[in-house]
Order: sequence, then structure tokens, then C-alpha cells
Amino acid sequence: MSSQQRPPASTMDFSVSFPAMRGIQAGREFYVIMCPLRYLPRLFHFDEEDVPAELRAQRALNRNRVPALVHYILDNRQDYVFSSLTACVDGAMTFEAQEETGHAHRLGVLHLSMDSHFLINDGQHRRAAIEEAMRADPSLAEETIPIVIFADEGLARSQQMFADLNRHAVRPAKSIGVLYDHRDDDSGIARLIVLQSEFFRSIVEMERSALSKRSRKLFTLSAIYNATQVLLAGSRFETVEEAAAVARRYWEAAAHHFPDWHAVQRGELSAGTARSEFIHSHGIALHALGRVGNTLIRDHPDADQWQDQLAGLAGIDWRRSNESLWEGRALIGGRVSKATNNVVLTTNVLRAALGQELTPDEQRTEDAYTKGRI
Repeated sequence: MSSQQRPPASTMDFSVSFPAMRGIQAGREFYVIMCPLRYLPRLFHFDEEDVPAELRAQRALNRNRVPALVHYILDNRQDYVFSSLTACVDGAMTFEAQEETGHAHRLGVLHLSMDSHFLINDGQHRRAAIEEAMRADPSLAEETIPIVIFADEGLARSQQMFADLNRHAVRPAKSIGVLYDHRDDDSGIARLIVLQSEFFRSIVEMERSALSKRSRKLFTLSAIYNATQVLLAGSRFETVEEAAAVARRYWEAAAHHFPDWHAVQRGELSAGTARSEFIHSHGIALHALGRVGNTLIRDHPDADQWQDQLAGLAGIDWRRSNESLWEGRALIGGRVSKATNNVVLTTNVLRAALGQELTPDEQRTEDAYTKGRI
């Protein structure tokens, strides 16, 4: 409601006011307010969970998501970031602009009647997390979050708003999340491995987590991240840089035994051809290499020792056409499978080539595989 459409004074006897900006979308006025966090639990609600979905304008709150958000706030107290919430208000609103014309016409104070119902359309998990985080750290109450306010036009409109707000939401690829995450040590390690390696820097896709057939890259940063987590599991390092140096040394030593990787780097073999013809050019192989590398690093702290043992990798026939070896292990019906059992069965091939013993779990998986082939 604009400042020219003031409700009767009696409806605004009790109101709450916020600094606000006024805008227009699809011919409707909306407002962006700066809301102190202490007001969120008092004013802005999400639909009751026991109300049937068809009578709600929001999905049910998933309580399992809230603790991670609470930890994010409290663990990053000095630099957490939350995007704006979206809410509908079904009561009286008045907007007092600073000026009648110019930019200040869109700046002012939004008054919301306390008789209104304030409904969260988007951001109920952030709101729930903020409420819990304030119990642990009351100083959060004085901080603010932007809220986009629309006038409530009924259930159908609110449900459509929810659908529209989420229809085009796209979760960023894991690779770019790893690239841009400066809080997570594992992300920092993966990032340093690639950026400090002349070889891997040229064959690793840093932004996308899926490679097209025409991509010139052989692996994704997310695949390096996942495999390196396995590689360094249980190891202790003083710094991220030290961990990245050990991991980079391992991955470069392993790469020495894959001439096809180097052929891709030199432009003599297309990455698409390598992925279509060889198992070693897929994330499952990196994961398996991480598992056997974890054993090498733990058993042989001296890099010269485990670098020599990697020579066994050269004796593996990695061709996808070698169905007698790979079908049922890395391949299911001719397609590469990332299932846990397939990772283990692929790891078992590498352990045999390197002279490593299988773990009890790996042996059980191997026995089940062998029994199924008889």
C-alpha cells in the first residue's frame, strides 16, 4: 500500500516501523526493509507444519537443516552472510517517503500494523536458524537482515510466489563452491593442488562439476577435492599448505604412470576421447587412487618409498573395452558407476597391482563380487 492509500487511523494505532525502500514488480508495490534479528521470531512466521500442504504457502520446515545453519552463524560470527528473506503481510501497510520526487521518493519508513499476519514465503530455514543462534549469542539480536515485503493477496498468490521463487533457483556446481570457499581447509587443499601444479592446472575444470564431450579438461575440481579428502584422511598436518604439498606430490607421481593424461595435456589426445576409452579418466579412478594413496602415505612417510610403489599402476589395462576386468567393477552395463561398491571394487584392482592387502570391508565386497560371477 502506498503513502497515498492510508488505512483508517484506528488500524494503525499499534504498528511496527522499519527503514525501507519501495519498488515495483509486475505492477505491484513491494518493499525491502532492514529488520533487526530480534524481530524475526516475534513477527515473521512460516506455515504451521500440521497444516496440509495444499493449504500452506511454504514447504514444511526441515529441522535437520537448521543445526548446520546455526553452526555456520556461530562459527563465522564476524563474517557470516545471509541473503534476504521474502514475506507477505496481510494487514495494513503505509509507506512514508522522504521526498515527493526523485530517488528519495523510493526511500522512507514502512509502517506495518501489529494486527497483520507476517508470513515467510522464502527463507524459513534461515529464520529458524537465526532464532536458535540468538539463544546462544544474544548479541545477534541487534544485527539486521533484509526482508522483501509483499502485500498478501491470498493463498493462491502466496503459493505461486513460492513456486516462482524456487522454480529457477540453481544450486552452484560443487567445483566453483570449492574454488571460492576460503573457510574449508579441504577446499583450500584442493585449490592449491591444482593452482600450484603446472600439469593439473591445464587439465582440471575449475568451475563446472560435469564435463561435456567437447570439454578440453580431464577432471573437475570437485573430483580432485573428493579424492584428496580420501587420500589425506587420518593424516595430520600443521598447515593447509603442507597438506597440499604432500597431496600434490602424490597426484603428480601418480600422473606419471598415465601417459594418456599427459597426451591430453599436450593436445595429442582429446579429453573426450580419453574419457570415452579409458577408466582412468573418470572420478571413480581418482577416488580409488586416493584410497590406495592413503595407505601408501600412512605406511611410508618417506615420499621416495611410495613413489616407487606406484609403478604398479602402469601394468593395469585401463581400457573400457577390457570388460572382463571392469564390467561389474567400474562399469555397469558399459557405463561408469560411482556407487560405493564400484569404487571399492576398482580400488581392489589397484591394490592388487601395488601389492597392497585388502581391508576387511574390501575383502567382503570382493568376495561378493567373485561369488556373483561364478
